[in-house]
Amino acid sequence: MEQPIKSLNTPSKAFNIASVAVLIIGIATYTFGLFNADMLLNEKGYYFIVLLYGLFSAVSLQKSIRDKQENIPTSKIYHLLSMVSTGVAVVLLGVGLFNANLLLSEKGFYGIAYVMSLYAAVAVQKNIRDNEAMKQQAPQATSDTQDDVVDSE
Repeated sequence: MEQPIKSLNTPSKAFNIASVAVLIIGIATYTFGLFNADMLLNEKGYYFIVLLYGLFSAVSLQKSIRDKQENIPTSKIYHLLSMVSTGVAVVLLGVGLFNANLLLSEKGFYGIAYVMSLYAAVAVQKNIRDNEAMKQQAPQATSDTQDDVVDSE
């Protein structure tokens, strides 16, 4: 009996490249802004750690959501912690920017670069996972067609 192959929409090469480019541009822009900012070193460290924390938590949340969609066992506590962690990362940046002695344009710059980086990190991780899923399905599809040829002879 044949099992239906899950139809995955594989991301195009252009989308893969664009996602990685946006991730690199977002992180580079954010860190370049931090490097050139007129703030204390501990403030720069805070904003850099918030960026790293946000990237990790967003990818972790995307992974737990994808695992649930694919019926891969994921604990509810991990999923909840991923959601809370992502929210906390965004709130930490928001509170830090709200209390910072920066121009409004600088606050907007950091906010946009941050959100762009989080979104791009999720897109890159999704693309990697989609491509891996297609690689795993490709050998199965090839062996299924070879079995059908052998059976018909």
